[in-house]
Amino acid sequence: MFNKFLRENKISAAILTVIRLYLGYSWFTAGLGKLTSGGFDASGFLKGAIAKPVSGPEGNVLYGWYVDFLSNFALPNIDVFNTIVPWGETLIGLGLLLGCLTTAAMFFGLVMNFSFFLAGTVSHNPTDIFLGFIILTAGYNAGRIGLDRWVVPFIHKTVFKGNESAKQHA
Repeated sequence: MFNKFLRENKISAAILTVIRLYLGYSWFTAGLGKLTSGGFDASGFLKGAIAKPVSGPEGNVLYGWYVDFLSNFALPNIDVFNTIVPWGETLIGLGLLLGCLTTAAMFFGLVMNFSFFLAGTVSHNPTDIFLGFIILTAGYNAGRIGLDRWVVPFIHKTVFKGNESAKQHA
């Protein structure tokens, strides 16, 4: 019942728009700040996350696989991460602010939130993750008051119409 309200109701679409705009502004300003500062470098953050990983009560490392990922992949490819983090944050924010490809933007936003969380940064990530799952669960309705009102039907018509005609000819 709640899922139906979240995914189909027009009042829900208005509430989702407020949540979406809040998250979009947060993502957009974070990314734009990194892009315009001219010197974003994630290596210090990554080195800190590797040196002091998330640990349990007995001091055991909880996400050893993630520490391995950071030290063996992310840090050696820091130039790539120094590019995709600020651009990713900016584009996620833009997608949410405009309500364009909202579900995809929120999915990637959640991936980034979990990445920060796994590295030991708490900050506002729990709130962003909670609100992000609401947006993701709502699907199309989260972007109904936005560009998704036109973009999603266009994509659906363009991509899936070709598949329907292929089925008819088979």
